[in-house]
Amino acid sequence: MSDNQSSILNQKMREIQNMEKRYSTPIITIRPESSIFDALLQMQTNFVKHIVITTKNIPVGIVTERDINRFLGEDKTAHAIDEIPIKHVMQKNVMTINDGIEDHFDQCATRMETFKIGSIVIVNDDGELSGIVSRTDLTKYYARVFGGNYLVKNFMSKKVVTCRRTDSLKFASSLMNKNQVSRLVVTDEEGYPVGLISTNTLLIHSDYFTKGKTRTRDYLLPINGEKLTVKDLLTDDLLTINEEEDLAVAASIMIKNKVGGIPVVDSNQNLIGIVSKTDIVRAFSIVGLHKELKSKYRELY
Repeated sequence: MSDNQSSILNQKMREIQNMEKRYSTPIITIRPESSIFDALLQMQTNFVKHIVITTKNIPVGIVTERDINRFLGEDKTAHAIDEIPIKHVMQKNVMTINDGIEDHFDQCATRMETFKIGSIVIVNDDGELSGIVSRTDLTKYYARVFGGNYLVKNFMSKKVVTCRRTDSLKFASSLMNKNQVSRLVVTDEEGYPVGLISTNTLLIHSDYFTKGKTRTRDYLLPINGEKLTVKDLLTDDLLTINEEEDLAVAASIMIKNKVGGIPVVDSNQNLIGIVSKTDIVRAFSIVGLHKELKSKYRELY
């Protein structure tokens, strides 16, 4: 390798390292004895989907909004969510990598895709918490660095879970749990997308936070949630993206609008899929290898 090539490589590595630091998700932690309510309040206050559970700064678990929703859907006790310790909900097998790894974004993408998880905890040599990398971090990075590599249609999911505007909020919440998804595409009578509703949509309208209601188990639903319908929480703005658009553009739209997924339409505005941060991570996990193979192919031919 020439001195000039080495200099360019070192500069690129510094840019990547600085970008990784800039895109790192804030570390929000709670103790195992903290309640489910404490965890949800931290998620809402800090706009995060994952919270690390620590004991003396050692990560012992991780919990997501979906974990909590699933737990409350299955748990049959009479306790309110401010009475249930988060240790009963958290995932105990925390996926970690050492903060000394230079290409930790690549490592994180590979592990997220392999183990189907939404974040990787970063630890130092003593096993202490030093950071966390989420799907959002990798989506920001992909939008900035990997334009021109893939189209939306190459990575979108063709399985779209939908609901109607007339469905009850309780039905929408149960549909998310049943299909293990965080969002539903709302369609009209002809199947055209008219909106999107997510667990976060329900959370920010929940009376548990807006009005201090503390005994309900349906923590995501407003009072009279069984009577309210999906259309009561829909806005007029619907983000969609064409299947032929650059995947990096989709990633950029997600970050700009603080959404985790976008309905995909064809040239006739027919709903044909959904692209999410999970799909961006999947692309991230292989884009480096594909670029390397393309480079070797050009050298050979």
